[in-house]
Amino acid sequence: MRRRNLMRALAGGAAVALLGDCPLAHAQSGASRGLSAQSRRPLLGFSYYGMQNIPVREAISQIAKIGYKGLELTLIPGWETEPRLLSRPKRAEIRKQLGDLGMSLSSVQESLQLAEPNAMTKLGFKINYSQAENLERLRAAAALAHELSPAVPAVIETPVGGTAGMWEQSRRAMADRLGEWAKALEPLKTVLAIKGFVGTSMDTPEKMLWILDQANSPWIRIGYDYSHYKLLGLQLRETIKQLGRRSAFIHVKDSVGTPEKFRFMLPGDSGEIDYKVYSQTLSEVGYHGPVIVEVSTHISGQPGYDAVAAAKRSWDNLAPSFA
Repeated sequence: MRRRNLMRALAGGAAVALLGDCPLAHAQSGASRGLSAQSRRPLLGFSYYGMQNIPVREAISQIAKIGYKGLELTLIPGWETEPRLLSRPKRAEIRKQLGDLGMSLSSVQESLQLAEPNAMTKLGFKINYSQAENLERLRAAAALAHELSPAVPAVIETPVGGTAGMWEQSRRAMADRLGEWAKALEPLKTVLAIKGFVGTSMDTPEKMLWILDQANSPWIRIGYDYSHYKLLGLQLRETIKQLGRRSAFIHVKDSVGTPEKFRFMLPGDSGEIDYKVYSQTLSEVGYHGPVIVEVSTHISGQPGYDAVAAAKRSWDNLAPSFA
């Protein structure tokens, strides 16, 4: 675009549209989820993953009432927001509700697979997709991300499976499959954030960076979740400095234990993660994208679990540092 036309477009308020034509800039704006360039705070949100038994529109209302400005929709089978279950009218209702509440759809949550066998089954995700099924679900997720958030499509985030201890044997095949995902995402203009996960092949920052370099695509970014790295004894500031600049998405929750025996908790409940330092370090590395509370099935699967109370408690723990 000629400089004269670019200045006219910017003057006309078309900055978001222009970003959409540039893959790297689009990826960065996707991480920002509609925040202005001057914003110095991430967008604090809540994942529908922790509200499976509440109708989605009621859940959105409750999340907004608490104070969250970001939302993650869960596309995994078993949730009413799986793409094949969401009719066009239902999608339009959700899009309008988010707009009316001043909320952003920060991300859509999948659980895809790069490697065989799939360790995610052992961790509670009973999913074993073929590569063709992975690509079909990516396309469906991208369509939903654009339809519910047309101005700045939501980030797709997913763990990628693989068996712990099989990294050397499987990493080349995983990188090749991820390259296919990147090619599929390019015409869809949608960012995918792959998430490091304890107990799987993708469990350390070094492995995340290696496979990201192999993909070499602006449409493949990192989904950062310190709770997994904490279980490996890694330090908060160091892992953010390693991964923050290449992250498009963040999950927050606490964790205690070891890689062999662990438990996830609501963010702030363990007292072992300093969220003020967390927020400050994100600012230092220039991350201003979504920070989304994820309630693990370790909590939501307990008798008497109250999803709204969990969202409120998480907000109270995090708001002084993030909101």
